[in-house]
Amino acid sequence: MRHDAGHHTHVRQATEDDIAELVRLRQLLFETLAGDFFTPSAADDDWRDALVAVLKEQLTADAVRILVVDADKGLAACGIGALEQRLPGPHLRNGRIGQVIGVVTDPAHRRRGHSRAIMRGLLGWFREREVARVDLHASVEGEPLYRELGFVNHPDPALYWRP
Repeated sequence: MRHDAGHHTHVRQATEDDIAELVRLRQLLFETLAGDFFTPSAADDDWRDALVAVLKEQLTADAVRILVVDADKGLAACGIGALEQRLPGPHLRNGRIGQVIGVVTDPAHRRRGHSRAIMRGLLGWFREREVARVDLHASVEGEPLYRELGFVNHPDPALYWRP
């Protein structure tokens, strides 16, 4: 299944120099997801400037981990983990939840285990941070990998509301 028996994916933490590439990969993600939910026809490019500002902040934030894999030029893949403090309960001993956001691989670098390597890195970080649960919204392409890593169906339906 994997063509990279001899190839080891090197995962590192993102730096400010990666911001332009992180924006490019996020845009790829939205193009892949398509549909009016992710790319409303009325959208303009302002979101990119907002994204740059937020990424700059999050690169150094304790509650966020941005991992990347380098290509010969630019980035081959990226993934973001975020910690959220919710209310503890019997199902959530310390109330700490991890969220996996936007694991994306450039089409030219797919099927080489980059997403898997990034996910392993993020899950290790979540473990160190003692999260009680990790949530993610899977794309159709990403779902088999996440299930292989132990993710299961959430009991609640995923709903959303826009003000």
